[in-house]
Formats: sequence, structure tokens, C-alpha cells
Amino acid sequence: MTSMKKEGMAFSIALTFCVMFAFWMLLSAWTIYLLEPYDLFKVSSRGILAALIVSFLTYEIFVPSRGEDVLLKIRRLIPYIGWELWQIYLATIDVTKRVLGILPVDPRIIEFDTTLRSDFALVTFANSITLTPGTITIDIEPEKGRYIVHAIAKEPAESLTVDQTMQKKVAHVFMEE
Repeated sequence: MTSMKKEGMAFSIALTFCVMFAFWMLLSAWTIYLLEPYDLFKVSSRGILAALIVSFLTYEIFVPSRGEDVLLKIRRLIPYIGWELWQIYLATIDVTKRVLGILPVDPRIIEFDTTLRSDFALVTFANSITLTPGTITIDIEPEKGRYIVHAIAKEPAESLTVDQTMQKKVAHVFMEE
């Protein structure tokens, strides 16, 4: 293995470890807050172990070695996650209104094509749709970039087919604009 490949592999493992450990600590924050301070060591040491295992098993998936602009994508992904969380909040209010009968429920299955082609972009978009209450991805045809989605009503369906903000934001993150 050349030294360039070793450096690339070390960077991939280190970056994957940092992200996985930060995610572990974020998910464990409530535990640290509720428990005694000495448990910080237990929680963080378990997180280190879990992050190391995941990093060695998945670094090639998380940080591809094809020379892609990984750091730029990560910088673009962080604001996208914030935007997606806000959309989840707004969609939760919308679904609540529909459940309470304030807004009508008019379920539909929609099909639409996207310009997204990379595996990560397609999966991120599909997961974003499914994470947003009121919509769920049923199927993806990656070759065509075609999605089949169930929506609780006309408005959530139109946000995917007419407005396409989510698709445009995912395309921006993965530089497929």
C-alpha cells in the first residue's frame, strides 16, 4: 500500500471516528446530564469503543476514496440537517392538524423524477422524505432517479413535485446541481 493510500485511509478513519463519536455523545447527552459526573467516563469510553469499531468497518462508505470533496459536502450537509429538522417540525404541526380534522387528509401516491444520481444523494433524499412526517418513500429507481412516494395530502406531495426545495438542497450538498 502506498503512503498516499495509507494517508487517505487514515484520514477517512479519523474523520469517520470524529463524526461517529460526536453523534454518540449527542445522543448520550441526556444520559450524561441525568447521571452523576463520573458516568461521563463510562459514556464516553463506550462511545470511543463503538465509534472505533464503526470507523474501521465503514470508513470506505462514509468517506469515499474517489477524490470527492468530502469536507465541502460535510460543510454543506450541516446546514441541510438544520433545515431538515425545521421541516420535520413544520410537517409535524401539519400532520397534527390533519389528525385533529383541522386540515383534510387526502392521501396519494406520487411518482417523480429527480436529477440526483449518486448513491448518497439518492439515499439522503429518500431518507429526508421519509423522516418528514406526512410523506414516506416507497421505492426508488436509481437508474432513472425516479421516486415513488406516499403523501398524506396534496400540499406535502406538491412540495416534492412542484417546489422541489428539498431536492435542490440535497443536490447542493452533493454538488449535483
